[in-house]
Amino acid sequence: MPAQPRSDAPLPRPTGEAPDARLLTEAVTRLRRALRSSIRTDYPWETLPMAQVELLQVLGEHSPARVSDLAARRRLAQSTVSGLIGQMITAGLVARDVDSADRRASVVTLTDAGREKLAAWTIAHERRIDAALAALDGDSRAAITNALPALFQLAEQLGESAEGEAEQ
Repeated sequence: MPAQPRSDAPLPRPTGEAPDARLLTEAVTRLRRALRSSIRTDYPWETLPMAQVELLQVLGEHSPARVSDLAARRRLAQSTVSGLIGQMITAGLVARDVDSADRRASVVTLTDAGREKLAAWTIAHERRIDAALAALDGDSRAAITNALPALFQLAEQLGESAEGEAEQ
């Protein structure tokens, strides 16, 4: 029987992979994991799955919205979004209504409870990040602040790349 790779062994890197891309990927992954973990520790009431939070965020900016629009914005399958919306309706976070522009279609809107949950989630995360930023030295805080526009541009570029690949 051939030896199985150790689970803690480093994965081989693709040839030509840029170290910056690898490090950025690792940093983003670690930030998301640390933030999720710290929020659950510091705010145990926060149990909303990230996929639902992301839908609430989209609805906070673009409401009402059709399920197909939500799926496209989050780059998820329409059936996945429908399932999440069903859970969120049950939780009282969103409501499904008839689309006034096309009575055959439905739209999803945030409820007051959904707006409150999104606001609480946002405040909790901002407090946690503010505390972590305050613990850094001034140069590190400035570097993060200065990197924000480039990070948003990178996110846009990645989004455009994903859209182009989906169209092919």
